[in-house]
Amino acid sequence: MGTQVNSEGVSASRVYLPADQTHLNLLAFFVAQFPHISEVEWIDRFHEGLILDQEGHALKASGAYMPNTHLSYFRRLAREPEIPFEEQILYQDEHILVADKPHFLPVTPSGLYLHQTLLNRLKKKTGIQTLSPIHRIDRDTAGLVIFSVNPSERAQYQNLFRDRAVKKMYEAIAPYSEELEKQLPITYQSRIQESEHFLQMQEVEGEPNSDTLIELIATNKPWAKYRLTPGSGKKHQLRCHLNALNIPMKHDQIYPIITPYQEYDLDFSKPLQLLAKEMGFIDPMDGSKRAFNSLQDLEL
Repeated sequence: MGTQVNSEGVSASRVYLPADQTHLNLLAFFVAQFPHISEVEWIDRFHEGLILDQEGHALKASGAYMPNTHLSYFRRLAREPEIPFEEQILYQDEHILVADKPHFLPVTPSGLYLHQTLLNRLKKKTGIQTLSPIHRIDRDTAGLVIFSVNPSERAQYQNLFRDRAVKKMYEAIAPYSEELEKQLPITYQSRIQESEHFLQMQEVEGEPNSDTLIELIATNKPWAKYRLTPGSGKKHQLRCHLNALNIPMKHDQIYPIITPYQEYDLDFSKPLQLLAKEMGFIDPMDGSKRAFNSLQDLEL
């Protein structure tokens, strides 16, 4: 059976109904299987036809429990923030798709976001339901994201990132520092790990596990544009490193101080000034040299 999608291009999740269980009906099974989701929510999903059998037929909450089968179900969001910026497809072949992601748009579904994600927008736009990101960038970050088209090839592309075989270059706008300019370019190294607050990373003592080449591109005091080339791929590495150098990125809502998101009232006038600008690698499918550039620019 192929992956089921709804009219918005959103893929369904699958759940297995074990043979060693018995339930009064399908509703009872879903309530027991997913205790963090309310019974009312499951009733609404059944009512809206969001629970399907293997042939794609909508099921009723009162339907009989069907042991040793798989069912599909869709998430339901009462209200989802609208992201009013459009992604662009920069390249597409039978192996990969390269997209230029706008600020604020999550790459994959999470939290409040389902339809308003790069993955589901691209699935709807291209009709390719097997699309899968081979790496991630923060929703606050704009720029290049690469997707695998064929599930059987995804691991080979992911291994490029694991093996640091992908050349990545970012651009960022942050405060100008006369003292720092005298030192640039530098390769900044530190050991970073998760902090007590799950959103933030922090620097700690010990053997460095992250490194970033930092270069100055241009200045327009009090701001400057920097080229950032990460040698490692730790969470929030670039944001953490610039913050440690006392030049936190412009409009950063996590460093140095966490500013709570107003999810339904996002300030689209202040995007994080970080752009995944360039990416290059040797394609594992045919050995060709790949190089991609974002069409976006950060205005200094």
